[in-house]
Amino acid sequence: MSKQSNNQGRAYEYICLTTLFDEISKLRSAEIEKNSAYNAALHAWSLVSPMFQNVLVESARAAVATIFDMEPMIIEPYDDLLKLKIQTDNQGIDGDVRDIVISRKDIQWEIGLSIKHNHFAVKHSRLGKSLDFGANWFNIPCSEKYWSDIKPVFDYLKIQKDSKKKWSDLLHKDKEVYVPLLQAFIDEIKRSNYANSEVPQRMVEYLLGEFDFYKVISIDSRRITQIQTYNLHGKLNQASKKRKPKIQVPIACLPTRIVSLDFKRNSTNTVELYMDGGWQFSFRIHNASTKVETSLKFDIQIVGMPTAIISIDCKWN
Repeated sequence: MSKQSNNQGRAYEYICLTTLFDEISKLRSAEIEKNSAYNAALHAWSLVSPMFQNVLVESARAAVATIFDMEPMIIEPYDDLLKLKIQTDNQGIDGDVRDIVISRKDIQWEIGLSIKHNHFAVKHSRLGKSLDFGANWFNIPCSEKYWSDIKPVFDYLKIQKDSKKKWSDLLHKDKEVYVPLLQAFIDEIKRSNYANSEVPQRMVEYLLGEFDFYKVISIDSRRITQIQTYNLHGKLNQASKKRKPKIQVPIACLPTRIVSLDFKRNSTNTVELYMDGGWQFSFRIHNASTKVETSLKFDIQIVGMPTAIISIDCKWN
């Protein structure tokens, strides 16, 4: 991610947080936790242009009413203090994709929002010579066969790195790097899935995080803010003591089996994963820098979702 994109993303987190706080404060007591992540978001907000700030303000305002309609616990007028915070990057590493968390500690309730500006990517995980993706993704360490399969690829990359080569210098990187590495990735997932039937569920929980959340996506070109509901464990959309949600959010079932896992047709750098229940992901591997490195990054996208994950388009004023 470029520095500009990073600043824009953090600025959007800031204005979503403060817009929610301002609207909630009209109805009940609320407080923002001003931690290091908040300070980073505030700084990013100061770096973007006033014109772009206006765009983000419109986007954030468009989403608030819909979030309130789905989560009456936010606006329930009780005396307890509602807290809002931006999470630190470490929590994302630990399996929590939520950028903003809204909580009421007196009743042990919280919800989270994943904030995205003009992109739908899930994660940017890496494959590397000693990175055990199996242990990280679905709690099954990679096999000796996987390590032996990827060793020639990373030995080759180390030679190229030591020679200070650029990726553009590697004329056959598809054949020598992408294809063998992705084939080893495919084979390892299939081996693990054969050994443990929980692999499909664990993969989705890794890719989407362990906690239920709403994804809030600003789509500037269409002047809409899209809200997607990831209610995988039934933690979202709870009624308060006096109100039921105006918008019902169904529970989406996690997958139980892999239907297909293979290269995308006519592609040497992208793998497609199809699972039951409508879950579909694509994994595009790419070099994240100009110079050759001994690890490669995935751009992981959700291609298909269960019908129980609903998307709501909130139009800007």
